[in-house]
Amino acid sequence: MSDIRTVIDYAEISETLKHYLGLSGSPVAVKFVQTKEQIPEGMEELAEATRHCQMVSWARKDGKIFYATAAKHGCQGGAWALGLKEITPSLKSGEFYFKLGKFDTWAGCKRTIDRIPHVESGTTYATMYAPLEKTPFTPTVVLIVTTPRAMLKLAQSVLYKLGGRIESNFAGIQSVCADTTAQTYLNGRVNFSLGCDGSRKFSGIAEEEMVMGIPVELLPEIAEAIKVVTSAPGSV
Repeated sequence: MSDIRTVIDYAEISETLKHYLGLSGSPVAVKFVQTKEQIPEGMEELAEATRHCQMVSWARKDGKIFYATAAKHGCQGGAWALGLKEITPSLKSGEFYFKLGKFDTWAGCKRTIDRIPHVESGTTYATMYAPLEKTPFTPTVVLIVTTPRAMLKLAQSVLYKLGGRIESNFAGIQSVCADTTAQTYLNGRVNFSLGCDGSRKFSGIAEEEMVMGIPVELLPEIAEAIKVVTSAPGSV
């Protein structure tokens, strides 16, 4: 049973986004799963433990479709942000990022950790991944990795109907897991992030690329607006 009442043609929207934005890979469908029963029959579990950002890359670039339980999430910070595991003591105290040299003071690190968006620990049974055009499940969030120019067009598409401003929220750490997946799920708003050292190192986000999270509910509206803003007078 689908958990969204709106009928969305994910394959058509994926093709629209690829065409008008010139994406180098697929938009990625990500779903938070609360129980084992929500996983479609026949979907394969990830065989090896790795990071959420790497899982996104496999769906984006290689077209892989799979799910990952807590045991298959190798990044503790990512697993915590996504609600799969409890936060580790070293991350909670600020020690982890302080020792990595990311902050001048331990206190500054703790202030940042305390504000990282995260799903309540233990409420997520697994996360599912698929290229948007082939998704066998209703996504919670759709992630797009692309160039700043394409992100500009996405930002214009978000504002096309109502205008206003976009408030992006990020910290330079936990970009794909917290900034654009967990946060987008929790607040129902799009978010742009610059990527982080971990996601750029382990998942192949290129130097010239950024990350964006879109709640699935906004996907049809954004896809329609893309067609307009990319061909508007003065558009580059």
